[in-house]
Amino acid sequence: MAVVGAILAGGLARRLGGGDKPLRLLAGRPLLAHVAERLRPQVDRLILNANGDPARFATFGIEVVPDSVPGNPGPLAGILACLETATDADWVVTVPGDAPFLPADLAMRLVAAGPAAASSRGRRHPVIGAWRPGQARRLAELLASGERRVGVFAADAGVVEWPAEPVDPFMNLNEPADFAAAEALITASAGYGRG
Repeated sequence: MAVVGAILAGGLARRLGGGDKPLRLLAGRPLLAHVAERLRPQVDRLILNANGDPARFATFGIEVVPDSVPGNPGPLAGILACLETATDADWVVTVPGDAPFLPADLAMRLVAAGPAAASSRGRRHPVIGAWRPGQARRLAELLASGERRVGVFAADAGVVEWPAEPVDPFMNLNEPADFAAAEALITASAGYGRG
């Protein structure tokens, strides 16, 4: 069974003042390095959804896939681009490019229950999920209708729950305070920051 891991990094990082959030440093390394390090051992192939010049991600050795829908419509378009790229895979496991503490059993558990989305503290994280490439058609129809919420696409998916202690594995970094909190966790225990 072929599983493609897809990191979604097409966002505009407005809450951080713009720019490439995945390239911001966390504990001395780009945030994207932390995310890729967590996901890469769990999948057969890794791709990165990002718009603009792909050369800025060249040092990561990850194939860059831009949105196929114009106008930066959000993570739903990123998921669509990844499903359209990974047509030869059985599953595509999507994660955001700002979640450095992904669990080591993420892909295995999501695929086993898939299509499925991750959850922690009883809160669904629909961007983190396992999807079939064949779901691209429905996703394209949703986007064409004006829908932008990933939760609508994932509404019929299963849900896989993870414990949120000692750290929520789906903590995402949106503001400077989030980066400071994540850095403190990594400093306190190197095991959180590395796969």
